[in-house]
Amino acid sequence: MAEKLVIIGSGPAGWTAAIYAARANLQPLVFAGRPKTSPSLLLPGGQLMLTTEVENFPGFPHGVTGPKLMAFMEQQAVRFGARIRTDDGRTPDVSDPDDGHSFRYHDCKAVDLSCRPFKVIDEDDTVVEAHALIIATGATANWLGIPGEQRLATSGGGVSACAVCDGALPAFRNKELGVVGGGDSAVEEATYLTKFASKVYIIHRRDQLRASRIMQQRAMDNPKIEILWNKVPVEVLGEKQIEGVRLKDTKTGDVSVRPLGGLFMAIGHTPATAFLGGQLELDEKKYIRLADPYRSMTSVEGVFAAGDVVDSVYRQAITAAGMGCKAALDAERWLAERGIH
Repeated sequence: MAEKLVIIGSGPAGWTAAIYAARANLQPLVFAGRPKTSPSLLLPGGQLMLTTEVENFPGFPHGVTGPKLMAFMEQQAVRFGARIRTDDGRTPDVSDPDDGHSFRYHDCKAVDLSCRPFKVIDEDDTVVEAHALIIATGATANWLGIPGEQRLATSGGGVSACAVCDGALPAFRNKELGVVGGGDSAVEEATYLTKFASKVYIIHRRDQLRASRIMQQRAMDNPKIEILWNKVPVEVLGEKQIEGVRLKDTKTGDVSVRPLGGLFMAIGHTPATAFLGGQLELDEKKYIRLADPYRSMTSVEGVFAAGDVVDSVYRQAITAAGMGCKAALDAERWLAERGIH
């Protein structure tokens, strides 16, 4: 028997969609997947699993850790009847922090949107049929893969992929910070960080920025920004907290050390859309293209999308959650119109 609604993804968009769908008595089945941000993480939850303190999500005046926020959302979804695809078919007891470690959350490796009900294929080649789908698989920040980077990112040691998310934290205030990248995003993040940092270094591997001219000029005119040309980080230094970065000159090969109190990666994001196999319309950056920018419908009727998998601009937990709400409401109405309750 086909599921009414399957939700693929477990970040703010996925869990919010699950909360709304469950409250509408759709008994959604969630393919939470496993983390692609870092192999050391055991539980899913998207990019927020790499964020220690979240201070800009409404309702938490003193902040909340990213993993705890995701656990709260999961608990809320399960409370209202959302089910989670796991090895033994058991929905985890999310009030027990150790319960999720005893089995695998299932990942979705492919979908077949050419037939109805749709087919969702998990990593064990098990097929689940669904009348409607919500894709909330997010986008993964690109990392350099250098020593010290992931260790300090996952432990809250001063390495981040989101200046807007983390830059205002006390740990980064009045420090010298680094931003890796050379595009508009890197300049935007560096400019944002100047509100809190004593100085910001843009670390770029070439001798000119890829950013638009107006953004380049903004960086050049800011007295707090200095650009380190022809440099690539090869190691993040520090045990529990970042102390600096080892840089290699791309022209001379010389190696130097730049002391830093924080390092932000701004080298792009990769949306998790490869598993779709080209069956949904994507934009030039491989993000899912919505049929209506104010709604959640995709190019295939009955398939909805939400969160960072459609959003290359904001990439915030609160915007993803809002999109998850819209996707669940759109899916509920679509199913009701077809007599599927």
